[in-house]
Amino acid sequence: MVVKMATMLYRGATFAENLARRNGPKLLSAVGQTSVNREQQKRGLNVHEHVSYTFLKEAGVPVPNFGLAHSKQEAGEIAKKLNVKDLVLKAQVLAGGRGKGTFKNGLKGGVRLVYSPQEAEEVAGKMIGQYLVTKQTGEKGRICNSVMVTERKFTRKEYYLAIMMERAFQGPVIIASSQGGVNIEEVAAENPDAIVKVPIDVMEGMKKELGIKIATQIGLEDRKDEVADVLLRLYEVFLKRDALLIEVNPYAEDTDGKFFCLDAKFRFDDNAEFRQKEVFSKRDWTQEDEKEVEAAKYNLNYIALDGDIGCMVNGAGLAMATMDIIKLHGGTPANFLDVGGGATSQQVKEAFKIITADPRVNALLVNIFGGIMRCDVIAEGIVAAAKELNLRVPIICRLQKRSKTDEA
Repeated sequence: MVVKMATMLYRGATFAENLARRNGPKLLSAVGQTSVNREQQKRGLNVHEHVSYTFLKEAGVPVPNFGLAHSKQEAGEIAKKLNVKDLVLKAQVLAGGRGKGTFKNGLKGGVRLVYSPQEAEEVAGKMIGQYLVTKQTGEKGRICNSVMVTERKFTRKEYYLAIMMERAFQGPVIIASSQGGVNIEEVAAENPDAIVKVPIDVMEGMKKELGIKIATQIGLEDRKDEVADVLLRLYEVFLKRDALLIEVNPYAEDTDGKFFCLDAKFRFDDNAEFRQKEVFSKRDWTQEDEKEVEAAKYNLNYIALDGDIGCMVNGAGLAMATMDIIKLHGGTPANFLDVGGGATSQQVKEAFKIITADPRVNALLVNIFGGIMRCDVIAEGIVAAAKELNLRVPIICRLQKRSKTDEA
């Protein structure tokens, strides 16, 4: 069985990205890149775990039986249908560290073990509609609108499997380890030899022989055909769905000797939205930065960062260079914002609203090169924003016309 490679962008990903950067056969050209660059590489659509489970199940990859509940009553009903004594409730929040998180109502843990439909209903009632605070969410936390109810699997051994796009390898890479589970990052740091990294030839595609080789390398030679089949199916989903990352952690053997994907993370290429309508219909806007959601309404490419200098630039390349210069001179960008080449004065005004809504912003830098984008449109938008928004922060503008014959 061979799965051929589709046209995809090479963009980074979480743990696997960091691992490839540290241990790959080639160094990323941006090893010394700023946090801004890394944030840019991580862009893509993240989906909830129940969506990942659904895609895996449709592809024939084994996952535990599960259901999605939007109310405590639904959680109890799903628990009854699963008809097992040991259950797991997982808060559907797009953030790492759910298990060690705390809900603002005081409930500890976004991943909870329960032992009856009644307990499932009770605990779900304390999760749904509440904000979960984890190491990745910040103090505000993220709203939990639903919980995944799944049967609990008792594991003998846990492994790690991932497929991702990685520039260091100039294409897709399979990353695997015999030491899966919650501490995979520590494994990579303390014992990098326990991590297997195998690039996939985009011309040949994923072959079963490669899957067998990987299975053998992580100590699953006696189950090599089964593991190879799972890897082939994962790669098929990876291509079919325009994924940037499929991470299964753990891929585990239970006490009956059966293997399951017990936790999964998917990330998809934002640029594939036009042909991945089903995937992008799963986007949960409540889990995304409010300013980024607002920017999307006006077709603005905005990413919130942690600095205090707001940026509005046309063109992603110029925007990245602008932020690098800010960092070079000791500043910190508050955002990435590319207005593109066809922005209107209204979009410029809305961009100012979004940037200045961040209370940390104490200055705003506008850097426009008048190629496709007309400088007079930018200027009109800035004037309108200054009049309507009662701006109290200094604005530094650089509007560079294309040639001496152009007027800005």
